[in-house]
Amino acid sequence: QVQLVESGGGLVQAGGSLRLSCAASGRIFSTYYMGWFRQAPGKEREFVAAIRWSGVRTNYADSVKGRFSISRDNAKNTVYLQMNSLKPEDTAVYYCATDTGPPYLGSRDAHLYDHWGQGTQVTVSS
Repeated sequence: QVQLVESGGGLVQAGGSLRLSCAASGRIFSTYYMGWFRQAPGKEREFVAAIRWSGVRTNYADSVKGRFSISRDNAKNTVYLQMNSLKPEDTAVYYCATDTGPPYLGSRDAHLYDHWGQGTQVTVSS
């Protein structure tokens, strides 16, 4: 089993920054993408960003492009999500996940991800 633990969430004022971390352990050798998703109250879970575990390809949701940046440190088995210029609409529970499916299916569909963390709350005040 793969275990994912998110950290770094909290309360921040609009315009501020946070950096989320996702530490992975277990059977991560088959991971192709590491992704970040979020879910706000009353809304469906949505894609935020993803990065290949090997290589440098990244994908971002249009709503966060230019403000968020995903990165990885394979030696530490950790993926990061740097969030700048935060807005109240960014308020949500943020989840990290691993995708072990074939790469031709893409990286934006939550159904493609096999393992999920417990989530970390991000609250942006106006």
